Amino acid sequence: MTTLHTIILNWRSADMTLDAATAAVTAMQGIDGAITIVDNDSGDGSLERMTAGVAARAGQPGWDRVAVVPSGRNGGFGAGNNFAIRRGLPGGGGRPDLTYLLNSDAMPRADAIRALIDHLDRHPRAGIACSRLQGPDGVPHSSAFRFPSAAGEFEAAARTGPISRLLRRAVVAMPQPEGSMPVDWSAGASMMIRQDVLDQVGLFDETFFLYFEETDLCRRAAAAGWQTHYVAESLVVHIGSASTGMKEWSRVPDYWYDSRRHYFSKHHGRGGAAAATVAHVAGGALWRLRCALTRRPVDVPPDHLRRLVAHAMRPHLRNRPE
Repeated sequence: MTTLHTIILNWRSADMTLDAATAAVTAMQGIDGAITIVDNDSGDGSLERMTAGVAARAGQPGWDRVAVVPSGRNGGFGAGNNFAIRRGLPGGGGRPDLTYLLNSDAMPRADAIRALIDHLDRHPRAGIACSRLQGPDGVPHSSAFRFPSAAGEFEAAARTGPISRLLRRAVVAMPQPEGSMPVDWSAGASMMIRQDVLDQVGLFDETFFLYFEETDLCRRAAAAGWQTHYVAESLVVHIGSASTGMKEWSRVPDYWYDSRRHYFSKHHGRGGAAAATVAHVAGGALWRLRCALTRRPVDVPPDHLRRLVAHAMRPHLRNRPE
C-alpha cells in the first residue's frame, strides 16, 4: 500500500492551518500515512494553539496520526518543509512513498489527495503532481506554468497584447488547462512528490526564502527525467497569500528579488541572469511609456525596476576587490 506523508507549514496562521489539517484528515481517509504540521518559529503562540487544537480532536477519526512539531527557525518555505521531510513519518520517522505539501491556506476537497495518488499511479514518468486551485469564490487560480526565461520576463513586464502574442510560448502563466497534463512547474500550494524524486534530486534549495523554490525543484526534477503534472481532477480551494500578505504588497519584499536572482543565476548562469534583468527592465520601460501615452496608471511600485537592478547587481558588487 502507498504511504503518504502530508506536510502543512504554519507561520502565524494557526486557526487556518488547523482548518487545512481538518480538510487533509478527511481527504486522507482510506490512505495509509500521517500528517505533520510544522510551525516555522511563528513566535505568536501558534505552536501552542495548534498543539492544543490537535489534542482536542484526538478522539476523532484520523487525528491520532497528526503531529505538531516546531522547526526551531523561520528559514522560509523550503526550509520548513525540508525539516518535516527529513524527520520522516510521525511516530517513527519511516520513509513514505509520497510526500504531499499543503499550504496552510489550502483546503483539499474530499477526493483531492486520492486523485493525485491515482494520477501518479497511472503516470510513472510523473514525479510531481499538483492540484487545480480555485479561490473560495470559485474563481480559478493560475497553477500551470512554464519555466521563467528572459523572453518571459520581457513579456510579463511589457504587458502589451502584440508582444504577448508574439512571445506566447514564453509566457510563464499558461492558460487554464481543461484537463490534466504535463507542465513545466505548478504551484506548491498542493504538491505531491514521489520520495524517489527527492532522493534523486535533493530537497528544496534553502537559499530561496520564499518564491521560486518549487520552480527550482520542478526544474531539477525535469533535468533528472521526471515530469510535473497539473491534475485537474484534484480540486483544492486556495485562499492565497494568507501568510505572505502578497495581495496587499505596496512594496515588493527583498526576498522576492533575491529568490528571482538566485533562480536565474542557478539555471542560466550570470549571463542569463543579466539578460533576464535587462529584458525585465526593457519590458517595464515599454509599459511605462505606454501608460504615459494613454494616461493610465502604471500599477507597479515606483521603485520596482531600480530595486530589481540593485538586487541583480549585489553579487557583483559584493565580489569587487577593495
